[in-house]
Amino acid sequence: MRGISQIFPGVKALDGVNIALYPGQVTALIGENGAGKSTLVKILTGIYRPNEGEILIDGQVMRFASAQDAIDAGVTAIHQETVLFDELTVGENIFLGHAPRTRFGLIDWRSIHARSRQLLEALESRIDPTIRLKDLSIAQRHLVAIARALSVEARIVIMDEPTAALSRKEIDDLFRIVENLKRQGKAILFISHKFDELYEIAENYAVFRDGRMVGAGKLQKTPQEEIVRLMVGRDVDEVFPKVKASLGGTVLKVSRYSHPTEFRDISFELRKGEILGIYGLIGAGRSELCQSLFGVTSASSGQVELEGKTLAINRPADAIASGIVYVPEERGRHGLALPMPIYQNISLPSLGQTSRKGFLRAAEEFRLARLYAERLDLRAAALSVPVGTLSGGNQQKVVIGKWLATKPKVIILDEPTKGIDIGSKAAVHGFISELAAEGLSIIMISSELPEILGMSDRVMVMREGLMAGVYDREGLTPEMLVRAATGNM
Repeated sequence: MRGISQIFPGVKALDGVNIALYPGQVTALIGENGAGKSTLVKILTGIYRPNEGEILIDGQVMRFASAQDAIDAGVTAIHQETVLFDELTVGENIFLGHAPRTRFGLIDWRSIHARSRQLLEALESRIDPTIRLKDLSIAQRHLVAIARALSVEARIVIMDEPTAALSRKEIDDLFRIVENLKRQGKAILFISHKFDELYEIAENYAVFRDGRMVGAGKLQKTPQEEIVRLMVGRDVDEVFPKVKASLGGTVLKVSRYSHPTEFRDISFELRKGEILGIYGLIGAGRSELCQSLFGVTSASSGQVELEGKTLAINRPADAIASGIVYVPEERGRHGLALPMPIYQNISLPSLGQTSRKGFLRAAEEFRLARLYAERLDLRAAALSVPVGTLSGGNQQKVVIGKWLATKPKVIILDEPTKGIDIGSKAAVHGFISELAAEGLSIIMISSELPEILGMSDRVMVMREGLMAGVYDREGLTPEMLVRAATGNM
């Protein structure tokens, strides 16, 4: 891609960008949210047509008038949230839109099943093409998405945050598939915010900042600190700006808390101004515990006390009224109304503050939203734009802002920096630390060991629905947490 520029009304999303992909190699595309990565992918897959510049494949200039043109040229993409259909079979999902036909024009089901098996076996999978997608695990669905992408004889494969929803074992399996694609001579563009993954799988890198390419080269020869500096335009010396807070008395006390299927016998205390990290492997019961504390599901036994008062939490409204709020892991699905404007998302749980005699007052909604947008340094053209148009980091700020507007006593953050770039992570971490210093009590679930170690005052480890230990910050090491989470003490 040479000299690519893309201009939208009021903004230049890409400005003279150059990037090269090589057969049999992975090129990591790195940049903060809003740097232009998604725009570049949409141009390369034929969704957008650039205002300037050209795409060359094997030296030949290509002009994509549609996504189908890109597919015909051998360009395919595996997105973080690929659209698949639960009620269709695996084979139907793989060949949807380009199913082979018999000479009489009918769908050739025998060919679909045979070719689906070939594609899945090439990915080291023996998934039956005739079973429905809804009966597969998340990792198996991901394999179906990859098989679908490869069913069009792709030469260029784009992987956009492919590991966001995968466990470490599933990531290892995916990386074996990537190595297999490299041996087949595919050119791969790999987008991820996880540096450890990029250094493990990629040969080359290209860094975008503010719509421009600011650096490119061999990844293994470039220190991570240099990549970070290129991304954010400054040195990020402190990604986890933990402010040492003086902890107060107990705010939340959970005793012998159990759920019929997800967790049992959980007991812990949370102090004023404390950040309690919860760590564990996927399936350990971390999110399920916190969703129960927020009233999404009901506990079977146990007791929850807030500031010495026993709570009866049967639904989220009970938790919110008591002063417990929850920022979910899937902010787009469970934390935001994406088509609605920013100001309405922020005011949504606080309509009592912004209405009079049952009627909403837009001026009060804007006032409340502006207060928390300024406090969180929200980057948006206006508070009236749909929240779905924001970058991941700014969407997370909106979710946090809407709950802070309720003036909570305890805030639960489930994977608070999932899918956001390192610069936005530093900003979110800084704000979390400030909230704790102001006396807010915080429970933070995270799968990232550096985040847990860098931000927590104490860490509770869960394993298979049970507490595996609680550790003070001082002297805590990644090895100690992993041993507790896996049971290899």
